[in-house]
Amino acid sequence: MKDLSLFNKIVFFFNNVCALLFIASFAIPYIAPKTFPLISIISLLVPFLLSAHLVFILYWILVGFKKQVFLSVFCILLSIIFSAFPYEFNKKVISSNDELSLMTYNVHLFNKYNWINKDNIATNIMDFIHKNDPDILVLQEYSPSAKVHFNYPYKAVVLKGEKINFGQAIYSKHKIISKGSVDFENSSNNAIYVDILRKKDTIRIYNIHLESLRLGKNQELLMEEESEKIIKRLTKAFVKQQGQVEKFLLHKAQFKGKTIICGDLNNTAYSWAYHQIKNQMNDTFIEAGTGFGKTFDLRKYPLRIDFILVDKSLEVNEHQNFTESYSDHFPVMARIGL
Repeated sequence: MKDLSLFNKIVFFFNNVCALLFIASFAIPYIAPKTFPLISIISLLVPFLLSAHLVFILYWILVGFKKQVFLSVFCILLSIIFSAFPYEFNKKVISSNDELSLMTYNVHLFNKYNWINKDNIATNIMDFIHKNDPDILVLQEYSPSAKVHFNYPYKAVVLKGEKINFGQAIYSKHKIISKGSVDFENSSNNAIYVDILRKKDTIRIYNIHLESLRLGKNQELLMEEESEKIIKRLTKAFVKQQGQVEKFLLHKAQFKGKTIICGDLNNTAYSWAYHQIKNQMNDTFIEAGTGFGKTFDLRKYPLRIDFILVDKSLEVNEHQNFTESYSDHFPVMARIGL
Protein backbone atom coordinates (compact mmCIF):
# COMPACT_ATOMS: atom_id res chain seq x y z
CA MET A 1 0.00 0.00 0.00
CA LYS A 2 2.91 2.36 0.68
CA ASP A 3 3.88 2.50 -2.99
CA LEU A 4 0.37 3.49 -4.05
CA SER A 5 -0.67 7.05 -4.81
CA LEU A 6 -3.61 8.54 -2.90
CA PHE A 7 -5.86 7.98 -5.91
CA ASN A 8 -4.80 4.33 -6.21
CA LYS A 9 -5.41 3.82 -2.49
CA ILE A 10 -8.99 5.07 -3.01
CA VAL A 11 -9.38 2.75 -6.01
CA PHE A 12 -8.09 -0.19 -3.93
CA PHE A 13 -10.54 0.66 -1.13
CA PHE A 14 -13.48 0.30 -3.54
CA ASN A 15 -11.81 -2.82 -4.97
CA ASN A 16 -11.90 -4.31 -1.45
CA VAL A 17 -15.55 -3.32 -0.95
CA CYS A 18 -16.52 -5.10 -4.19
CA ALA A 19 -14.50 -8.16 -3.14
CA LEU A 20 -16.16 -8.33 0.30
CA LEU A 21 -19.64 -7.97 -1.20
CA PHE A 22 -18.90 -10.64 -3.79
CA ILE A 23 -17.54 -13.10 -1.21
CA ALA A 24 -20.60 -12.37 0.96
CA SER A 25 -22.79 -13.41 -1.98
CA PHE A 26 -21.62 -17.03 -1.54
CA ALA A 27 -23.47 -17.12 1.79
CA ILE A 28 -26.81 -15.94 0.34
CA PRO A 29 -28.11 -19.41 -0.70
CA TYR A 30 -27.70 -20.59 2.91
CA ILE A 31 -29.25 -17.61 4.71
CA ALA A 32 -33.05 -17.48 4.67
CA PRO A 33 -34.34 -13.96 3.92
CA LYS A 34 -36.36 -13.88 7.16
CA THR A 35 -33.08 -14.30 9.08
CA PHE A 36 -31.15 -11.52 7.33
CA PRO A 37 -33.23 -9.94 4.52
CA LEU A 38 -30.68 -7.23 3.71
CA ILE A 39 -28.05 -9.69 2.45
CA SER A 40 -30.51 -10.97 -0.17
CA ILE A 41 -30.14 -7.66 -2.03
CA ILE A 42 -26.52 -8.57 -2.84
CA SER A 43 -27.84 -11.39 -5.06
CA LEU A 44 -29.09 -8.74 -7.50
CA LEU A 45 -25.65 -7.11 -7.61
CA VAL A 46 -23.45 -10.11 -8.47
CA PRO A 47 -23.23 -9.41 -12.25
CA PHE A 48 -22.33 -5.79 -11.45
CA LEU A 49 -19.68 -6.86 -8.90
CA LEU A 50 -18.06 -9.27 -11.35
CA SER A 51 -18.05 -6.61 -14.07
CA ALA A 52 -16.39 -4.23 -11.60
CA HIS A 53 -13.67 -6.81 -10.90
CA LEU A 54 -12.93 -7.11 -14.61
CA VAL A 55 -12.55 -3.31 -14.71
CA PHE A 56 -10.26 -3.38 -11.65
CA ILE A 57 -8.08 -6.06 -13.28
CA LEU A 58 -7.72 -3.93 -16.41
CA TYR A 59 -6.98 -0.83 -14.31
CA TRP A 60 -4.22 -2.44 -12.20
CA ILE A 61 -2.59 -3.84 -15.35
CA LEU A 62 -2.66 -0.44 -17.09
CA VAL A 63 -1.10 1.40 -14.14
CA GLY A 64 1.89 -0.96 -14.06
CA PHE A 65 0.65 -4.40 -13.08
CA LYS A 66 0.28 -3.68 -9.39
CA LYS A 67 0.01 -6.68 -7.08
CA GLN A 68 -3.46 -5.41 -6.08
CA VAL A 69 -4.68 -6.97 -9.33
CA PHE A 70 -4.66 -10.40 -7.67
CA LEU A 71 -7.61 -9.53 -5.41
CA SER A 72 -9.95 -9.21 -8.39
CA VAL A 73 -8.29 -12.14 -10.19
CA PHE A 74 -9.05 -14.23 -7.09
CA CYS A 75 -12.72 -13.17 -7.19
CA ILE A 76 -13.08 -14.01 -10.88
CA LEU A 77 -11.47 -17.43 -10.31
CA LEU A 78 -13.84 -18.07 -7.40
CA SER A 79 -16.81 -17.26 -9.61
CA ILE A 80 -15.63 -19.73 -12.26
CA ILE A 81 -14.76 -22.53 -9.81
CA PHE A 82 -18.12 -22.27 -8.00
CA SER A 83 -20.19 -21.66 -11.17
CA ALA A 84 -21.05 -18.12 -10.11
CA PHE A 85 -19.81 -16.44 -13.29
CA PRO A 86 -22.95 -15.09 -15.03
CA TYR A 87 -21.73 -15.72 -18.58
CA GLU A 88 -21.98 -19.17 -20.21
CA PHE A 89 -19.54 -19.86 -23.07
CA ASN A 90 -20.51 -23.28 -24.43
CA LYS A 91 -23.81 -23.47 -26.23
CA LYS A 92 -25.09 -27.03 -26.42
CA VAL A 93 -27.37 -28.26 -29.20
CA ILE A 94 -28.03 -31.97 -29.61
CA SER A 95 -30.88 -33.91 -31.17
CA SER A 96 -32.84 -36.87 -29.88
CA ASN A 97 -35.86 -38.72 -31.18
CA ASP A 98 -37.71 -38.49 -27.89
CA GLU A 99 -37.81 -34.96 -26.54
CA LEU A 100 -40.09 -32.27 -25.15
CA SER A 101 -39.85 -28.55 -25.92
CA LEU A 102 -40.95 -25.98 -23.33
CA MET A 103 -41.26 -22.22 -23.37
CA THR A 104 -41.73 -19.98 -20.33
CA TYR A 105 -42.77 -16.38 -20.87
CA ASN A 106 -44.02 -13.61 -18.60
CA VAL A 107 -46.26 -11.78 -21.08
CA HIS A 108 -47.03 -8.82 -18.77
CA LEU A 109 -50.79 -8.88 -19.51
CA PHE A 110 -50.03 -8.70 -23.25
CA ASN A 111 -49.26 -4.99 -22.81
CA LYS A 112 -52.85 -4.31 -21.70
CA TYR A 113 -51.96 -0.85 -20.36
CA ASN A 114 -49.55 0.11 -23.14
CA TRP A 115 -46.39 -0.01 -21.06
CA ILE A 116 -44.56 -0.65 -24.33
CA ASN A 117 -45.15 2.02 -26.94
CA LYS A 118 -45.79 -0.40 -29.80
CA ASP A 119 -48.89 -1.58 -31.61
CA ASN A 120 -50.19 -5.14 -31.83
CA ILE A 121 -48.11 -6.54 -28.94
CA ALA A 122 -50.62 -9.32 -28.21
CA THR A 123 -50.65 -10.36 -31.88
CA ASN A 124 -46.83 -10.26 -32.01
CA ILE A 125 -46.59 -12.51 -28.95
CA MET A 126 -49.11 -14.92 -30.43
CA ASP A 127 -47.23 -15.04 -33.77
CA PHE A 128 -43.90 -15.51 -32.00
CA ILE A 129 -45.22 -18.47 -29.99
CA HIS A 130 -46.84 -20.05 -33.05
CA LYS A 131 -43.55 -19.73 -34.94
CA ASN A 132 -41.50 -21.47 -32.23
CA ASP A 133 -44.26 -24.00 -31.51
CA PRO A 134 -43.24 -25.40 -28.10
CA ASP A 135 -44.86 -28.64 -26.91
CA ILE A 136 -45.51 -26.99 -23.53
CA LEU A 137 -46.23 -23.28 -23.23
CA VAL A 138 -45.98 -21.73 -19.75
CA LEU A 139 -47.20 -18.14 -19.30
CA GLN A 140 -47.07 -15.79 -16.33
CA GLU A 141 -49.18 -12.63 -16.01
CA TYR A 142 -51.58 -14.12 -18.53
CA SER A 143 -54.75 -12.13 -19.25
CA PRO A 144 -57.77 -13.44 -21.19
CA SER A 145 -58.78 -9.86 -22.05
CA ALA A 146 -56.21 -9.77 -24.89
CA LYS A 147 -58.30 -12.39 -26.72
CA VAL A 148 -55.23 -14.30 -27.89
CA HIS A 149 -55.56 -17.84 -29.16
CA PHE A 150 -53.03 -20.62 -28.88
CA ASN A 151 -53.63 -23.80 -30.82
CA TYR A 152 -53.20 -26.41 -28.08
CA PRO A 153 -55.63 -29.23 -27.28
CA TYR A 154 -55.05 -29.07 -23.52
CA LYS A 155 -54.63 -26.20 -21.09
CA ALA A 156 -54.76 -25.15 -17.43
CA VAL A 157 -55.47 -21.52 -16.52
CA VAL A 158 -55.81 -20.05 -13.03
CA LEU A 159 -56.86 -16.40 -12.78
CA LYS A 160 -57.04 -13.98 -9.87
CA GLY A 161 -58.09 -10.42 -9.32
CA GLU A 162 -61.34 -8.50 -9.37
CA LYS A 163 -60.77 -5.43 -11.54
CA ILE A 164 -58.00 -7.12 -13.54
CA ASN A 165 -58.41 -10.80 -14.33
CA PHE A 166 -54.94 -12.31 -14.72
CA GLY A 167 -52.82 -15.22 -13.62
CA GLN A 168 -50.84 -18.24 -14.85
CA ALA A 169 -51.45 -20.55 -17.80
CA ILE A 170 -50.03 -23.81 -19.13
CA TYR A 171 -50.82 -25.04 -22.64
CA SER A 172 -49.90 -28.57 -23.73
CA LYS A 173 -49.84 -30.73 -26.85
CA HIS A 174 -49.86 -33.75 -24.55
CA LYS A 175 -52.82 -34.95 -22.53
CA ILE A 176 -53.23 -33.33 -19.12
CA ILE A 177 -54.40 -35.98 -16.66
CA SER A 178 -54.49 -33.74 -13.57
CA LYS A 179 -53.91 -30.11 -12.67
CA GLY A 180 -54.07 -27.74 -9.74
CA SER A 181 -52.83 -24.59 -8.04
CA VAL A 182 -50.56 -23.74 -5.11
CA ASP A 183 -51.98 -20.47 -3.77
CA PHE A 184 -49.76 -18.00 -1.92
CA GLU A 185 -51.26 -16.09 1.00
CA ASN A 186 -51.89 -12.34 0.60
CA SER A 187 -50.51 -12.31 -2.92
CA SER A 188 -51.72 -12.21 -6.49
CA ASN A 189 -48.86 -14.58 -7.34
CA ASN A 190 -49.08 -18.37 -7.23
CA ALA A 191 -47.88 -21.62 -8.78
CA ILE A 192 -49.96 -23.90 -10.97
CA TYR A 193 -49.16 -27.37 -12.24
CA VAL A 194 -50.23 -30.01 -14.74
CA ASP A 195 -49.42 -33.70 -14.96
CA ILE A 196 -48.99 -34.65 -18.60
CA LEU A 197 -49.02 -38.12 -20.09
CA ARG A 198 -46.01 -38.63 -22.36
CA LYS A 199 -46.11 -42.18 -23.75
CA LYS A 200 -45.96 -44.23 -20.53
CA ASP A 201 -44.46 -41.43 -18.44
CA THR A 202 -46.30 -38.95 -16.24
CA ILE A 203 -44.39 -35.67 -16.02
CA ARG A 204 -45.36 -32.82 -13.74
CA ILE A 205 -44.90 -29.29 -15.11
CA TYR A 206 -44.96 -26.41 -12.63
CA ASN A 207 -45.52 -22.78 -13.56
CA ILE A 208 -44.32 -20.66 -10.64
CA HIS A 209 -44.46 -16.89 -10.25
CA LEU A 210 -42.91 -15.57 -7.03
CA GLU A 211 -43.56 -12.19 -5.43
CA SER A 212 -42.46 -9.31 -7.63
CA LEU A 213 -39.56 -7.01 -6.70
CA ARG A 214 -41.24 -4.33 -8.84
CA LEU A 215 -38.10 -3.39 -10.73
CA GLY A 216 -39.41 -1.43 -13.70
CA LYS A 217 -36.86 -1.01 -16.46
CA ASN A 218 -36.86 2.76 -15.89
CA GLN A 219 -36.33 2.36 -12.14
CA GLU A 220 -33.47 4.53 -10.85
CA LEU A 221 -32.05 2.02 -8.38
CA LEU A 222 -29.28 4.24 -7.10
CA MET A 223 -31.15 7.48 -6.49
CA GLU A 224 -30.12 8.56 -3.00
CA GLU A 225 -33.52 9.99 -2.06
CA GLU A 226 -35.22 6.72 -3.03
CA SER A 227 -32.68 4.20 -1.75
CA GLU A 228 -34.32 3.65 1.65
CA LYS A 229 -37.71 2.98 0.05
CA ILE A 230 -36.17 0.62 -2.50
CA ILE A 231 -34.28 -1.37 0.14
CA LYS A 232 -37.41 -1.65 2.30
CA ARG A 233 -39.48 -2.81 -0.67
CA LEU A 234 -36.88 -5.37 -1.79
CA THR A 235 -36.35 -6.87 1.67
CA LYS A 236 -40.11 -7.15 2.20
CA ALA A 237 -40.46 -8.96 -1.14
CA PHE A 238 -37.58 -11.35 -0.37
CA VAL A 239 -39.16 -12.29 2.97
CA LYS A 240 -42.51 -12.87 1.27
CA GLN A 241 -40.82 -15.03 -1.36
CA GLN A 242 -39.44 -17.26 1.39
CA GLY A 243 -42.92 -18.19 2.57
CA GLN A 244 -43.99 -18.84 -1.02
CA VAL A 245 -40.97 -21.05 -1.71
CA GLU A 246 -41.54 -23.05 1.47
CA LYS A 247 -45.17 -23.69 0.57
CA PHE A 248 -44.25 -24.61 -3.01
CA LEU A 249 -41.58 -27.08 -1.89
CA LEU A 250 -44.01 -28.82 0.48
CA HIS A 251 -46.35 -29.34 -2.46
CA LYS A 252 -43.56 -30.46 -4.81
CA ALA A 253 -42.33 -33.06 -2.28
CA GLN A 254 -45.66 -34.91 -2.52
CA PHE A 255 -45.03 -35.85 -6.17
CA LYS A 256 -42.41 -38.56 -6.72
CA GLY A 257 -42.28 -38.57 -10.53
CA LYS A 258 -40.27 -36.55 -13.04
CA THR A 259 -40.71 -32.82 -12.56
CA ILE A 260 -40.00 -29.70 -14.61
CA ILE A 261 -40.26 -26.24 -13.04
CA CYS A 262 -40.74 -23.21 -15.28
CA GLY A 263 -41.44 -19.63 -14.42
CA ASP A 264 -40.57 -16.20 -13.15
CA LEU A 265 -38.82 -16.41 -9.77
CA ASN A 266 -38.38 -12.64 -9.52
CA ASN A 267 -34.93 -13.46 -8.20
CA THR A 268 -31.53 -14.39 -9.58
CA ALA A 269 -29.48 -17.59 -9.68
CA TYR A 270 -27.52 -16.28 -6.68
CA SER A 271 -30.56 -16.10 -4.40
CA TRP A 272 -31.83 -18.29 -1.55
CA ALA A 273 -35.13 -18.79 -3.40
CA TYR A 274 -33.46 -20.09 -6.57
CA HIS A 275 -31.16 -22.50 -4.73
CA GLN A 276 -34.00 -23.88 -2.63
CA ILE A 277 -36.20 -24.52 -5.68
CA LYS A 278 -33.39 -25.77 -7.92
CA ASN A 279 -31.88 -28.08 -5.28
CA GLN A 280 -30.64 -31.12 -7.28
CA MET A 281 -32.35 -30.13 -10.55
CA ASN A 282 -30.60 -28.94 -13.70
CA ASP A 283 -30.87 -25.34 -14.87
CA THR A 284 -31.26 -25.51 -18.65
CA PHE A 285 -29.31 -22.27 -19.16
CA ILE A 286 -26.30 -23.56 -17.22
CA GLU A 287 -26.48 -26.90 -19.03
CA ALA A 288 -26.93 -25.66 -22.59
CA GLY A 289 -27.16 -21.85 -22.75
CA THR A 290 -24.76 -19.16 -23.91
CA GLY A 291 -24.16 -15.52 -23.00
CA PHE A 292 -25.67 -13.83 -19.95
CA GLY A 293 -29.09 -15.41 -20.38
CA LYS A 294 -30.81 -12.10 -19.70
CA THR A 295 -34.57 -12.53 -19.20
CA PHE A 296 -35.67 -9.18 -17.71
CA ASP A 297 -35.49 -5.81 -19.44
CA LEU A 298 -33.68 -3.64 -16.87
CA ARG A 299 -31.85 -1.41 -19.30
CA LYS A 300 -28.44 -2.98 -20.08
CA TYR A 301 -28.24 -4.97 -16.84
CA PRO A 302 -28.06 -8.76 -17.43
CA LEU A 303 -30.75 -9.88 -15.01
CA ARG A 304 -31.73 -13.57 -15.32
CA ILE A 305 -34.88 -14.24 -13.27
CA ASP A 306 -36.87 -16.63 -15.53
CA PHE A 307 -35.88 -20.29 -15.42
CA ILE A 308 -36.51 -23.80 -16.68
CA LEU A 309 -35.37 -26.41 -14.15
CA VAL A 310 -35.52 -30.12 -14.93
CA ASP A 311 -34.97 -33.42 -13.13
CA LYS A 312 -31.44 -34.84 -13.25
CA SER A 313 -32.87 -37.85 -15.08
CA LEU A 314 -33.79 -35.65 -18.06
CA GLU A 315 -31.26 -34.55 -20.67
CA VAL A 316 -31.04 -30.87 -21.64
CA ASN A 317 -30.67 -30.83 -25.44
CA GLU A 318 -30.87 -27.08 -26.05
CA HIS A 319 -31.57 -23.77 -24.32
CA GLN A 320 -32.58 -20.55 -26.07
CA ASN A 321 -32.88 -16.99 -24.79
CA PHE A 322 -34.88 -14.73 -27.09
CA THR A 323 -34.61 -10.96 -27.39
CA GLU A 324 -38.11 -10.09 -28.66
CA SER A 325 -39.20 -7.03 -26.66
CA TYR A 326 -42.94 -7.65 -26.42
CA SER A 327 -42.93 -7.61 -22.59
CA ASP A 328 -40.70 -6.51 -19.72
CA HIS A 329 -39.49 -10.14 -19.77
CA PHE A 330 -37.87 -12.11 -22.59
CA PRO A 331 -39.07 -15.61 -23.49
CA VAL A 332 -36.99 -18.68 -22.67
CA MET A 333 -37.20 -22.05 -24.42
CA ALA A 334 -35.56 -25.43 -23.91
CA ARG A 335 -35.63 -28.87 -25.51
CA ILE A 336 -35.51 -31.74 -23.04
CA GLY A 337 -34.51 -35.27 -23.96
CA LEU A 338 -36.74 -37.92 -22.40
